[in-house]
Amino acid sequence: MLIYHFDNIWVKIYFLLHLWFANEGFCGFFGSEYVQNGKPIMTSNYNMSSTWFKRIKRGILTSTKEKKNVPDGLWFKCPGCKKTSTINEIRSSLWVCPNCNFHNRIDAAEYFEILFDDNQYELLFENILSRDMLGFVDLKPYKERLVDAQKQTGLKDAMTVGAGEIHGRKMVIACMNFSFIGGSMGSVVGEKISRGIDYAIEHKMPFMIISKSGGARMMESAFSLMQMAKTSAKLTLLAKAKLPYISFLTDPTTGGVTASYAMLGDLNIAEPGALIGFAGPRVIKETIKKDLPEGFQRSEFLLEHGFLDFIVDRKELKQKLADLLDYFKMN
Repeated sequence: MLIYHFDNIWVKIYFLLHLWFANEGFCGFFGSEYVQNGKPIMTSNYNMSSTWFKRIKRGILTSTKEKKNVPDGLWFKCPGCKKTSTINEIRSSLWVCPNCNFHNRIDAAEYFEILFDDNQYELLFENILSRDMLGFVDLKPYKERLVDAQKQTGLKDAMTVGAGEIHGRKMVIACMNFSFIGGSMGSVVGEKISRGIDYAIEHKMPFMIISKSGGARMMESAFSLMQMAKTSAKLTLLAKAKLPYISFLTDPTTGGVTASYAMLGDLNIAEPGALIGFAGPRVIKETIKKDLPEGFQRSEFLLEHGFLDFIVDRKELKQKLADLLDYFKMN
């Protein structure tokens, strides 16, 4: 009877707090936070608290300030220094924080706009689509997951291949899209890399892969793992054709991608602060039962230990690539 009475008290308190949050709450002490899609998200006490209430009601427990995706509105909070900038400011600085130089994750469209002259390039092999060959089901069928990812991102898969010019130097670039199922490596990713290498050999053009991936796509099982050997063998053909291959590692580059083509470049270069490794630092720490060195698996740590040739800021990437292509051409 005592327990029943105790439970009822907390149920009442919980109910009262729920009402308070929905109408006033802690949110009521703050004003407008930011504007998204041209509309104010939090403009009054009621709107702010009701937005929070709806998120909890729908089971969304991650607070907005903890989300690391770039918002589509007028303001952007840097995940590194937490400083707020306008979207125009962050876009004009190539999605690099002007305050702390944090390199935000971007996909192929943004990299191609940065690298290719006048944003002019030819997209290759856009007709290749992933299939659910195993009938894989986790929280949802893989077939449905593919359709949802395509609708949400406007992409066909986690790899985009383009051919164009960088300061007048021709180049083929295969760039991974992290927004598409975490940039996971499936059969389409491997096939596009393979065809991109064939295109580079046929047209005698240098080849570059921009890696940004959580690793192999588990929904494709062995079909995904086969891409490691497939792409490695294709890169051997590129080397025999005496064409340069530049591997550009960005945050994050992990798993089977790191264990295959990401580390096979004639030059392995990276963005500042990029997470690069096979298993994640948490898994390694739990396995060896020891604390890891500061900055472990970041690009600066890998450069210090000889895994990278150099680190390049995104703002300097285009000119650096042009210089490298001139160097390869002379030698």
